[in-house]
Amino acid sequence: MARAFITLYGIAERQRAKAWIDKFPVLTRIEFKAAKRTLPQNARLWSMLTDVATQCEHAGRRYTPDQWKVLFMHACGREVQFIPALDSATFIPWGQSSSDLSKHEMSDLIEFMFAWGADHGVVWSDPPSDLKRSTGEAT
Repeated sequence: MARAFITLYGIAERQRAKAWIDKFPVLTRIEFKAAKRTLPQNARLWSMLTDVATQCEHAGRRYTPDQWKVLFMHACGREVQFIPALDSATFIPWGQSSSDLSKHEMSDLIEFMFAWGADHGVVWSDPPSDLKRSTGEAT
């Protein structure tokens, strides 16, 4: 088994994970991560990014929702680098994907965006008061 993933739902998965540890060779890497962001959180994020993209400018320009995502991820301390494209004529952003964020990290990003939006007059299509209902997260 070259690669394996397991989500701990209960005792059975914990026992399976413990058994796998004994079967993998020395130098095998094990990574523990918090629960991934939810689909409702992801939907909320993209709704908010679209609201910002249609209503705001940054540095005198309009940006796409994808570009705003890079800006917000960077503002929240996520690593973003710009690397040269294969043609060496332009640069492209490289950084952590929002799909790899935990529920808590996604909640922090969404809360940051709400605060930023309040400072910049963004009218949200899903108001902040709907956050708990739409994401399943506490506000």
